Amino acid sequence: MAGGDLTGCAALKKSKSRSSSAANDSAKHQHDGGETSKQFVQPQTTRGGLRVYKIVILGDGGVGKSAVTLQFVSHSFLDYHDPTIEDSYQQQAVIDGEAALLDILDTAGQVEFTAMRDQYMRCGEGFIICYSVTDRHSFQEASEYRKLIARVRLSEDIPLVLIANKLDLQSQRKVSTEEGKNLASQFGCPFYETSAALRHYIDDAFYTLVREIRRKEHRRALGNGSSSEKINPRRRSRWWRIRSIFALVFRRRRNLN
Repeated sequence: MAGGDLTGCAALKKSKSRSSSAANDSAKHQHDGGETSKQFVQPQTTRGGLRVYKIVILGDGGVGKSAVTLQFVSHSFLDYHDPTIEDSYQQQAVIDGEAALLDILDTAGQVEFTAMRDQYMRCGEGFIICYSVTDRHSFQEASEYRKLIARVRLSEDIPLVLIANKLDLQSQRKVSTEEGKNLASQFGCPFYETSAALRHYIDDAFYTLVREIRRKEHRRALGNGSSSEKINPRRRSRWWRIRSIFALVFRRRRNLN
């Protein structure tokens, strides 16, 4: 199924005309998905003069990934959210005096996306792993997502933020704050307990992830003796193809419903 979606994705991108360069890259590199994974420096992408930060949010179903993302981009909370009607989001922000465009891929956990998991983990620049304080299993699965990122990227040094959502449901809490802090310490990443319903620490989580990306980019630049990174059009176009595949699958589901 993945191969068919990639073909449809390329056609969809051309029809939507997100940008001529992205469409050209997609046509030229349509078959690069099977490229052997290696540890690499992610290329910087810009649009309209804004640095684009490619962010992937991971976690079990029902932990509130979409609610967290929607609260960040639209300052709204839905009591019920259909995971089949959204795919990706963009939000501009000024973080530490520097403008940024956050391009957020919300992984809905649908069966269709499991074959793409390695691809979007390979393309993402930073990750938010989300669990619910009311669901111990989702907390345990957070470690599995962390291992999966490390396996795909062949590196432990990946920009990451761990969030414990549904802080407002204290009466249903199954995971303590201390447990979350200890897990974040194991991951070597920042930790926030969030509430999508009350908008508690939502911006903080995303802003901190951008800071983590910048910090690690700066450290790599110092190590390389240069602050510039060569943009790899192949990996840049792969990110846009993945986003388009998500949009295509969601659109098909909407039509079926």
